[in-house]
Amino acid sequence: MLDVKVDLWSEPCTGLCITTNGYVKPNGRAVMDRGCALEAKQKFPDLDYTLGRVIKQFGNHVHPLRVDGQKVIYSFPVKHNWWEDADIELIKQSCRELAEFAKGPGHKLILLPRPGCGNGHLRWEYVKPVIAELLPCNVVAVYK
Repeated sequence: MLDVKVDLWSEPCTGLCITTNGYVKPNGRAVMDRGCALEAKQKFPDLDYTLGRVIKQFGNHVHPLRVDGQKVIYSFPVKHNWWEDADIELIKQSCRELAEFAKGPGHKLILLPRPGCGNGHLRWEYVKPVIAELLPCNVVAVYK
């Protein structure tokens, strides 16, 4: 699995993931207050509402949230609740789900921030070998 230092928002790609949790506030908005989720919410102010709606309707899974130019922005759940550490079993589930989207026509490159390794408190050395066997070669892990 490739692991590349790039800016998630400026690298050319056909898809990018934002690591998320499954908590929806009473106002219907998902918690997106740290890391790349916060960056996404600042870029697209309605994205927390969109994510909250799809979580309520379909559960805490990988979801296409919006199209920005020619890239699809996907949620990539790593936590059940925002206050918890990342869950490696949920990350594995998210990898399997993302792999299905990555097989679709038109996806040449999907960027995935190191899942669970920021505010999720997991170590990349632990996560990388687990996810490398689950993701196709057109999904690349990125870090700042």
